[in-house]
Amino acid sequence: MRKHYIIFFLVFLFLFTNTPNSYAAGNFCFKANNTNKHIVNVAVTTLWAAPNSTRKVDNPSISKPVDLSSWTKNMNYEQKLGLLGKIETQALYGQEVTVLENRGNWYKIAVTEQASPKNSKGYPGWVPKSHITETYSNYEECDIAIVTANKSHLYNTTFRNSKFLEISFNTILPVLKVEDNWIQVQTPQHGIMFIQKQDVKVFSNYKNIPKPTQQDLIDTAKRFLELPYLWAGVSAYGFDCSGFTYSVYKQHGILIPRDSSVQAKQGEAVSKNNLQAGDLLFFAHNKGKGAVHHVAMYIGNGQMIHSPNYSRSLEIISINTAPYKSEYAGATRYLK
Repeated sequence: MRKHYIIFFLVFLFLFTNTPNSYAAGNFCFKANNTNKHIVNVAVTTLWAAPNSTRKVDNPSISKPVDLSSWTKNMNYEQKLGLLGKIETQALYGQEVTVLENRGNWYKIAVTEQASPKNSKGYPGWVPKSHITETYSNYEECDIAIVTANKSHLYNTTFRNSKFLEISFNTILPVLKVEDNWIQVQTPQHGIMFIQKQDVKVFSNYKNIPKPTQQDLIDTAKRFLELPYLWAGVSAYGFDCSGFTYSVYKQHGILIPRDSSVQAKQGEAVSKNNLQAGDLLFFAHNKGKGAVHHVAMYIGNGQMIHSPNYSRSLEIISINTAPYKSEYAGATRYLK
């Protein structure tokens, strides 16, 4: 009998000191919750318009782990153009999604944080099943760490010089413990990992991120100058035009719609002679009277910053540059 007690004690001790909800790891915000949710389990998952529609060159974007750097680097101009209409948006590691359909090795999901008229549950599209994991809402009362660096690394729990995963700007993970130079975060499937404190900011929750100044928005936007364009991109591996403005605002606690056509319909409308830094500028076909097809952010002094197209990288130009001068369709203000 005594032997059985010893074995039981050893098993208990092992579980207590090695599970993600271990108080020994400093995780006092863990609250047992039987509500399950689906979470992105790769650095960046790309949502496709249809399942099984990828090309050989797209393999790095649908593998696990993904390799977005190789994917964007190895595509030629024509192959990049071939993505238009084939991919919808992207979601980042740790983001919650809703599974809408199940087909073979693919899920149709909706990205909860990306508002879209396409689906009331979030922006929809197809992703490999291997990119999504199911977990419980046990860490919703924890502080959050939002990645402020363009890219950062998660490090293995045991060996902090052992890189586990490269993650993008705007990735958000629950915080378990703050140390001098490191932060312990909870990952969707691999327990506790470490991230360098200098690469993130910690808040009690997303709603408590302080309201940014106009200069905050400009400084964040400028960090991505020269970043190559990526249709549907919302990560530091490449942005499309509205993915860029969406991501700049998301970094500062303001969730705006995902697409430019919807961004143009919300916020406060502003006249061109009353523009302020941080305002979003919209451009439309038919000399500004048709459908909105592009968005940029005004940064003052008659200049705007934007992610234009596959011909040019993220840049700052005059708002009077052709064809944008003749296609100007209005502006909205989300920073109030």
